[in-house]
This record gives sequence, C-alpha cells and structure tokens, in this order.
Amino acid sequence: MATVGLKLVTLALKNSETGKVLTGEDGLSENGLLPITTQMWGTKTANITNIQEAGTIQYGNNVGTFVSTPKGSPQVALDFNKLPFEVTQKIVGRKQDPDTGAWIETGKHPSVALLIESQSIDRMNRVFYGFGNGTMTQASVNNGTDTNAETMATDALTYQALSTPEFDGEALAMYSDVSKAFDETKMKQQVFAGYVDPASKS
Repeated sequence: MATVGLKLVTLALKNSETGKVLTGEDGLSENGLLPITTQMWGTKTANITNIQEAGTIQYGNNVGTFVSTPKGSPQVALDFNKLPFEVTQKIVGRKQDPDTGAWIETGKHPSVALLIESQSIDRMNRVFYGFGNGTMTQASVNNGTDTNAETMATDALTYQALSTPEFDGEALAMYSDVSKAFDETKMKQQVFAGYVDPASKS
C-alpha cells in the first residue's frame, strides 16, 4: 500500500530479560508507551531500510533453479524535533549519575520497541510498522552558531531492529485498519509486549 506522511511514532523501553515493556520510572511513561506528540513537535522522518534483501539466483543444469534469499535487517533513520532530554538518554543507553545528574555512557543499549504510523495516500486508512525489539543509537549531534536565522540540531537517531518473539522471531510486523482483523489494542500488545490497555482496567 502506498503511504503519505508520518502521523505518529511511539516508543517504549523493554526489559531485556523478560521482553516486557517497562513502566513508571524504569520506562518512558506510566504505562510504558511514549507517543511523540505535537507537544513534543513531532517526528520529522522515520525512514525504514533493509526490510528485505535481494536474493541470489542459484543455478543447476545450466539454468536458474531457485533463489537463495537472506533475511532482511530493518533499520530506521529517525529525526525528532524535540525529544525530551531524559528520554533520549534512556533509549540510547546512558545512565544518570545520582550525585551530579550527568548522563553517562554505559556501553549497553537497552531494548526499545517502536511503532510508526502513516496513512494511505487517500488518507482513508492507517498503516503501521511495528518493531518489537531493537536498539537505538545517537551517532552525532551537530551544533552550529545562529546567524540571522536559528541553527537547529534535531535528535537524529538510528534504530536497528532485532528478532521479536511476538513476531515469530522476525524483526518487523506491518498492520493496517484496511484489514478486517485489525485490532489496535492487540497490535499494541504484540509490539509492546506486556502493555495493558487503560480502557481494560477496572
């Protein structure tokens, strides 16, 4: 399905041992999910690459007989306008020094779940790209002087998707409300394992 625009990106930290979404102080919000809303100035880009790898034709009897196809290794180039400072530090694997408040590299990257929402080109349907497990890296921060115009340094991060048990070991799951079986709550529970829908609480 052809898509248009970038509607919403949602992030969550996961426990690397249990695979469940972290909530409260350990996570990114009370229920674990952090939608990057317009109050955070939203997300500029979420470009997904390496979804599928081109296969290699194998030959026998002087003709091509089958295609050997390696697994894709999806990667997402993200550019956020105003990601909260502490959220950025958490998702790229920095830990806060309780004495000074400094966020310092740990050498470890936590498990991050990612859900990207776009729309069909007629804007009649929603299209989602779900990543249940992966790591986020911040390769650089480009600061430049203001002139008669502002020089902005937005939050450019790279997400590398990993195997997700809820996706039968694959790295990516796609969803759309064009499908009769689509259920938004079930989608979130699959991408963000352990997520509890607030509406289901008594």
